[in-house]
Amino acid sequence: MKLSTQSTSKSSEKLSKFNRKKVSRKPYRWFNSIFFIAAFTPLISVGLFNSLIDPYDIFNTPDVLGLNTSKPNKDKNDRLFKATDIIRIKPVTVFIGSSRTKQGLNPSYNALNNKQPAYNLAINGPNAYEVRRYLEHAIANQPNLKTVVLGVDFFMFNDSLMNQPTFSNNRLEKKHIAMQDFLNSTFSLDALSASQETVQASLDNPNDNDDYGENGFMPNRNIEPDATEWRFNGGIKLYFELHSDYQFSDHYFSDFKKIVELCQKHDIDLQVFISPSHATQWEAIRTTGRWHTFEQWKRDIVNIVPVWDFSGYNSITTEPIHDTMQNYVDNSHYTEKVGNLVLNRIFSHNENTVPNDFGVWLTPQTIEYHLSKINTDRELWAEKNSDEIQFVESIKNQMK
Repeated sequence: MKLSTQSTSKSSEKLSKFNRKKVSRKPYRWFNSIFFIAAFTPLISVGLFNSLIDPYDIFNTPDVLGLNTSKPNKDKNDRLFKATDIIRIKPVTVFIGSSRTKQGLNPSYNALNNKQPAYNLAINGPNAYEVRRYLEHAIANQPNLKTVVLGVDFFMFNDSLMNQPTFSNNRLEKKHIAMQDFLNSTFSLDALSASQETVQASLDNPNDNDDYGENGFMPNRNIEPDATEWRFNGGIKLYFELHSDYQFSDHYFSDFKKIVELCQKHDIDLQVFISPSHATQWEAIRTTGRWHTFEQWKRDIVNIVPVWDFSGYNSITTEPIHDTMQNYVDNSHYTEKVGNLVLNRIFSHNENTVPNDFGVWLTPQTIEYHLSKINTDRELWAEKNSDEIQFVESIKNQMK
């Protein structure tokens, strides 16, 4: 009897201790719950806000006029949003190259009616390696890619042109958005700042960005006519800053050859063209002493694949610099009007609209005559346009 009483007493004591522990834990659990709610609610709110505003245009969030139609940070992050667009759209036709291609060629142009969906995959200031990687990304997401239009530019083969800071191999050749990109675009302070800028820009200028569409084509917006010469000045100066000591890169040329091989391997129709920048761009190359390197680059390209050459001194590229230019916004970038002529020539569409001297089909058999003709054309142009030559030279002299 005594033993039974002791046993019952010990059991009661253990139960009492357990209940005290259980009761004592409740305040801590309540505190932890409050802490996590307080900590994560702002984070979740930021994520939802950034997803709704979608400042980089990667979530395909519907645009609401006055809320998120104007996205000033989109173009700065083209390597991000274009990688995600490819995953979603899976185009059968892509344009690849630099901002010249990006701002000049419209995938919705009627010359491509039977090549849809088409997408402009060109990016700002790339080297040839970056261009190759984005083509590989397109093929990984669309094994039935049919047509590639590649705009090649001399500067893309400069050995000192490194990958841009916004480039990331981690996001390419995936069939979903990379986790790091998702986190950076959803929960980062940079994304929050970009969302706030988007809302403000959409309130101030609700129609600024509403016709970019989903095809990657991003022509210049709000060009000020009276600032034309200023833009030419800035563009030429930038070329001198980045490429005065141009050194041809065998590595980047190897990337170009891999692009050609990729298209051959996947039975893709590859159309290569040399961009139709303004005559002052070619003068900038001459002023750096790299004209012969530029000519050899063309020879090397043509030995790999036939090329449409829209460069040189022709009726389009020699448009005089003035405030109401139709063909150019600066020394480097041509307008959509010129881009349509490029596509007309390449795809034999409305060829009667294309000037006879605009777009020459180059092969190893025709390259030398063509290079000679460009030099002759330049002499004729220089006789009448010494002011533009002096304009380029003066910018170079200011940088010494």
